[in-house]
Amino acid sequence: METIEFPETLTGLHIHLVGAKGTGMTALAEILHSRGALLTGSDVADVFYTDSILHSLDVRLFENFDAQHVPANADLVIYSAAYSQDANPELKTAIQRHIPIFSYPQALGALSRHSRSAGVAGVHGKTTTTALAGILMEALSMPATVLAGSAISNFNSRCTLIRGDDYFIAETCEYRKHFLNFKPSWIVLTSVESDHQDYFPTYESIRDAFVEYVLTLPEDGVLIFCADQPGAVEVADIALQKRKNIRFVEYGFSAKGKYKIRDFQPEAGTNTFAVSDAPAILQLHVPGRHLVLDAVAAIALADSIFEAQTSRGFGREEWNRIATALASFRGSKRRSEIIGEFEGVLILDDYGHHPTAIRATIEGIKKFWPHRRLVVDFMSHTYTRTIALQDDFVASLDGADAVVMHKIYSSAREQPIPGFDGKTLFCKLCERRVDLVPIGLEPITENLATPGQTSHGRALDRGFALYSEEPLDACDMLLDILRPGDIFLTMGAGDNWKLGKAIADQLRAQEHHL
Repeated sequence: METIEFPETLTGLHIHLVGAKGTGMTALAEILHSRGALLTGSDVADVFYTDSILHSLDVRLFENFDAQHVPANADLVIYSAAYSQDANPELKTAIQRHIPIFSYPQALGALSRHSRSAGVAGVHGKTTTTALAGILMEALSMPATVLAGSAISNFNSRCTLIRGDDYFIAETCEYRKHFLNFKPSWIVLTSVESDHQDYFPTYESIRDAFVEYVLTLPEDGVLIFCADQPGAVEVADIALQKRKNIRFVEYGFSAKGKYKIRDFQPEAGTNTFAVSDAPAILQLHVPGRHLVLDAVAAIALADSIFEAQTSRGFGREEWNRIATALASFRGSKRRSEIIGEFEGVLILDDYGHHPTAIRATIEGIKKFWPHRRLVVDFMSHTYTRTIALQDDFVASLDGADAVVMHKIYSSAREQPIPGFDGKTLFCKLCERRVDLVPIGLEPITENLATPGQTSHGRALDRGFALYSEEPLDACDMLLDILRPGDIFLTMGAGDNWKLGKAIADQLRAQEHHL
């Protein structure tokens, strides 16, 4: 992959951002601003949580795309992967004016060359692992910049933590092999499974992409991988056969060595665990066994960077700081994010959109809040992924006490595939979950007379499976069904999070009315 460099210093450099409101682009803007760059940007007029961040950076923001928005004195243009050089007018004019252009992955790669960098990779767990690594680096007073793929509560609800630039830790994405732009000295590999079927049609193709990434590590570079995840182990094994001068470090419940997880105790509100012979009992106050794995991955990375900086490993003082930092972690946006509790209904939102992530998240929530009914609202993302993993998607929802489903949220990079849609997936769910009362989709519900339903066909006391084509169409029915003690969890990479917000708004209004 072609290497594209940033100038040595960014101070006074005029950089224009195309698609500035995207999560990654806004995080990049924070880093560029911290290093002295002067920023302008453009995007759609819709308001996102990133608008306030961009305004706080004094980014002059245009809310459409026009060639005239590119400043006359622009030194660089960086663009979101959502936009094309062939179609976007600002990118076309930058090309005509011979202004250097970087895609977001290329810009991330360029930044990685100005620090000792660590790339966090994997089909699942990238964002949380990066976030946890960030809070550990801060606790250890390490001079690092951290970029995660979502807003992090401990990062002041931003995507970046900027405490220096000796080290750079970033979430790196496998899609279209974007991570090959990054230049890591460390790679954390959380998981490798079949995903992004529009680009990686087979498991072997995505596995080989991860192997290619690992092999970019320099001599004595470090691969930190999950010993409990078969794909990660396979990638490490293949890389080991090809490169003997990489350090391989495993972590997990089945790991050997200093990052083995022991004494794991999931309880209501707390996950307690220890790591090999470390002199500290560790606690996380966020749900999920998988988050314990992410925490130990972050510990292994922080320990390796700390050793590179100080020529020694963690002592008792460092472990105490780590324990305090982990106990303070409150998660990230759209990762088991607590929206609020209203009228006794706890509303959560999670980005999980792969069967493995869905299953792990549901399991973690059920153990964290064992006495509450869990109603999962799931919106599948991309036709190619849904068709390839349809049986796994349905099975991944087994732990839910009730399920709500919608149309497939189509990606901008694909067209609907005839013969398969959200209703198809819902019917497969109903065939599997005969314990659930199906409502909301004919002919499944016609002439349905089941005890525990109201005259409106709404299951109040039993588990139910509800279908609505559009997420918000289910709002009124769910307000009838949900009761105090329930958890309502929106899951997926679509826009069904809006349903959780709408329900929260309605229940909040009811509380205020009382």
